[in-house]
Amino acid sequence: MPRLSRITIYPIKSLDGYEADAAELMPTGPIVGDRRWAIVDPMRQFVNGKRTPAIHPIRAAFEQNGAIVTLHHPNLESLSCELPNDVDRAGEWLSEAIGRKCLLIENQAIGFPDDADASGPTLVSVSSLERVAAWFGLELDEVRRRFRANLEIDAAEPFWEDRLVATDTGPTQFTLGDVLFRGRTPCQRCAVPSRDSLTGEITSGFAKAFSAHRQAELPAWAPVDAFNHFYRLTLNTSLAPTHAGAMAIRLGDELRVTV
Repeated sequence: MPRLSRITIYPIKSLDGYEADAAELMPTGPIVGDRRWAIVDPMRQFVNGKRTPAIHPIRAAFEQNGAIVTLHHPNLESLSCELPNDVDRAGEWLSEAIGRKCLLIENQAIGFPDDADASGPTLVSVSSLERVAAWFGLELDEVRRRFRANLEIDAAEPFWEDRLVATDTGPTQFTLGDVLFRGRTPCQRCAVPSRDSLTGEITSGFAKAFSAHRQAELPAWAPVDAFNHFYRLTLNTSLAPTHAGAMAIRLGDELRVTV
């Protein structure tokens, strides 16, 4: 069975993540600290890569488990700040970088997951990312930045994670270490993967080409009914409702499908 080979935590939604050797999970499902912060406008609407390409040139480097962030932009002086103490300074810097008024807001209870019903960490195999990289002639790390999965496993076959997609009989349960997860849907993608992660430049026809490749190479074990379209990659997860006990995962944990 595959093992957990990479953990990436994204403290600020839409910005860079950082690698970790281990992670704690919230009772609600997400990794502690993942998407804890979000960039919003004064009306509390998300300012993210889906709607705002100006996000892409911003780089973020984190220290102390995400508590300290250094923000970089080609046209601005870098800013290092501690969260939550310097949240206003961070908002002002982001406003200048993005070109519109922005705030940085926090949700400690669940963060800001894309799918509140499947708010656990997203999972993908390294071989899947490598296959997508080959389709488009991209570097592996560029594909990582475009698809932003929390967990990577070392499965030998591309799209191995499709084995964990929920079927008409219900979610597929699996463990990483001692934590019991439910595999849910293959993650529906937005405009972000079609753009260069550093510049925001659009790859013309990306979604159409991706969908064609994904459909042509869909593994025999994948539940076809879960794919109403094929612009999907990475697995959405949640904690199993029966889970009790350990709430930590770490590199090297074996993934086991449970009955």
